[in-house]
Amino acid sequence: MKRPGSTAGLRHVALYVNSFEACERFYVELLGMQVEWRPDPDNVYLSSGCDNLALHRAERTFAPPSAQHLDHIGFIIHQPDAVDEWHDFLLAHDVPMKAAPRTHRDGARSFYCQDPDGNTVQLIYHAPIADKSSCNG
Repeated sequence: MKRPGSTAGLRHVALYVNSFEACERFYVELLGMQVEWRPDPDNVYLSSGCDNLALHRAERTFAPPSAQHLDHIGFIIHQPDAVDEWHDFLLAHDVPMKAAPRTHRDGARSFYCQDPDGNTVQLIYHAPIADKSSCNG
């Protein structure tokens, strides 16, 4: 059987979180995502325009709290200099940092921080996708 045409890309991530309200504030107030849909008090769907992040309140606390099956999620930044601006902004809001901004061998620039539930979040300028003017690019 022949593989169908290419997908439109990875644009949806769903996370179970212990600190539901704090995680929602992090993604909405600090990263600028918008609430797309709130079907009930334990679920919220967020978007920054062409993506979707679902936060689901965990029914029980994860143990140990630092255990994470997902390595990280990434937010694309449109300019390399803006990576440092984001780092300074989030640091000023006491967001825990895992790595300072750095330029990678391929020219990408990024840093890693943590959301209130301990999930690793990367803010990254990566030219092949950051320079696209639209999500359909």
